[in-house]
Parts: sequence; C-alpha cells; structure tokens
Amino acid sequence: MDAGREQHLVTWTQVIYALHALSLVTGIIGVATVVGAFLTGWPSIIAVILNYLKRSEVQGTWLESHFRWQIRTFWYGLLWVSLCVLFVIGTLGIGILVAWLPLGIVSIWFIYRIARGWIALTNRRPMYQ
Repeated sequence: MDAGREQHLVTWTQVIYALHALSLVTGIIGVATVVGAFLTGWPSIIAVILNYLKRSEVQGTWLESHFRWQIRTFWYGLLWVSLCVLFVIGTLGIGILVAWLPLGIVSIWFIYRIARGWIALTNRRPMYQ
C-alpha cells in the first residue's frame, strides 16, 4: 500500500475513534450514561457503520486490527449490557441495584478500549486481541 493511501485510511480510523470518543464524552457530561451513549448515540452508530463500509479497504493491513477492535468493542459492549438488562428483568427489578456495578465496569471498559486503540493507532501499531 502506498503512503498516501495508508494515511487516508489512518485518517478514517482516527475519525471512527473520534466518533466513539464523542459518544463516551456525551455519556460522561450529559444526562445519558456512558453505556447508553456509546451503544445508542449517533456518533457510535455512525462509527460502526463506517467500520463495516471501510473494512474491505483495510483488509490485509495493520489497520484491519483496529477495525476489528472497534467493531468488537461495540458488539461485545452490547452483549454485556443486554445481559445486565436481562438480569434486571429476570429478577423483577431487584437486580437493578446489582446491575449498576457491571454497567459501571462496562463503561470503564468502553473508555479503556477506545483510549487503548487510539493510542496504538497514533503510534502506528496494530491492535492485538
């Protein structure tokens, strides 16, 4: 891949991290939770759509690992949150007090994943799962 094409794709990857980060910031300073803003906020939804649209362009490059990292962050986060919601429903609301702890952990996990990935991208390193 030539340097110009690689830089173009690095820029796209940075935009996607920035969209995810915007969702996190919205959750931190807004009325939504970090988890809610990350999974339902328009910046993260646009980011995941861009991941899927641009994924074929990064295939076979070190940037492919970042796309996989970003996509997995979104979908695994949705899985963990769904399990928390099912737990609350299954315990007839009693579990809502207990569900705050895992939701807080998922929030920290989202922040960690976006920060770690973006730092690795800045250092031009692939993400290792």
